[in-house]
Amino acid sequence: MGTSIVPKKRIGLLGSTGSIGQQTLDVIRSNPDLFEVEVLTAQNNCDVLIGQAFEFNPNIVVIGNPAYYRKVATALESLPVKVFAGEDSITQVMEMESIDLVISALVGYAGLRPTLRAIEYGKNIALANKETLVIAGDLVTAKARSMNVMLLPVDSEHSAIFQCLAGENPGSVEKIYLTASGGPFRGKTKGYLQTVNREAALNHPNWKMGNKITIDSASLMNKGLEVIEARWLFDLKPDQIDVIIHPQSIIHSIVQFIDGSMKAQMGLPDMRLPILYALGFPGRLPSALPRFSFFDYPELTFEKPDKELFRNLGLAYKALEAGGNMPCIINAANEAAVLAFLSEKIGFLEMTDVIEHCMQSVTFISKPSYEDYVETNGDAIKKAEEFIVNILIKKRKN
Repeated sequence: MGTSIVPKKRIGLLGSTGSIGQQTLDVIRSNPDLFEVEVLTAQNNCDVLIGQAFEFNPNIVVIGNPAYYRKVATALESLPVKVFAGEDSITQVMEMESIDLVISALVGYAGLRPTLRAIEYGKNIALANKETLVIAGDLVTAKARSMNVMLLPVDSEHSAIFQCLAGENPGSVEKIYLTASGGPFRGKTKGYLQTVNREAALNHPNWKMGNKITIDSASLMNKGLEVIEARWLFDLKPDQIDVIIHPQSIIHSIVQFIDGSMKAQMGLPDMRLPILYALGFPGRLPSALPRFSFFDYPELTFEKPDKELFRNLGLAYKALEAGGNMPCIINAANEAAVLAFLSEKIGFLEMTDVIEHCMQSVTFISKPSYEDYVETNGDAIKKAEEFIVNILIKKRKN
């Protein structure tokens, strides 16, 4: 009998130059017999994108910002690589028949349209862009069901829940616990948080992530967005999703079943682990990644989150309970607020003020269409930016 050859899984990587994108390529680099890169996309980081194209020789490269098209196209002239530019192109390449699995590692609202297009064309999605489900979880999950498309979570917490549910009846889930490290400001006071700068907020104790998600982690908004994402991924009610602070980031999340038993998924805080699981699903792939040792972590501790100080988590629950376009509103407002904080225009705690203002001022729609989500996103960003200007004016007067 001849040896059967398993065809390589062809990957379309949205957001290849970001933290998740680069760690995804680390996994692919370590498994050249199993995966090949079909598509790479980036928004602005053309130099990294060019280097990735030379290493992985994809069929197509897309640079989202058209201003960099000529630079990318000229640099890659010697390769048999097709180069396109613009956000429409990022969406259109998701139609390619040669893509077996899409890794959605874009940041924020930008991930929604190309992910929806990939689902429409029957592509399984490894989802690192939680905002896609936060913004339009109803539309995305309904479309995935209709197209028989799998949504494979890449967030470490949702990957943990997904792994714990393997072989289980979904109806036997009583609740889930999403763990959070607490970020760099765990245990700090309101007075302290009123004066923190971007460098302090970007100094995460456990994880290496992009700037936006690191700030979200520091404010606990990341955990709030993950609560909303979990509702759609696992078809749960808000009161079935709880958050616990686990500073060591070893237990990535827990499922509690109706008989009282619990399952937890554990491992070192390394995003390559959930990426590896999503790429290899339904099997597990061997890796040379570092192994966890109980003797290096003699204590695993847990705390309740401080929702009074870190109000973003509570606002996310309110948005989930309200439903409709409210999660889209908080996501858009948060994106604008984080950008303003990273630009040192507003303070750390003022990000929450921006989000709360938008929740109160943007028109609520109970059953939004895709077009409603697009309009809501734009309206929320506009109102957030106007409110940020008001904050700045007050600061100048004082």
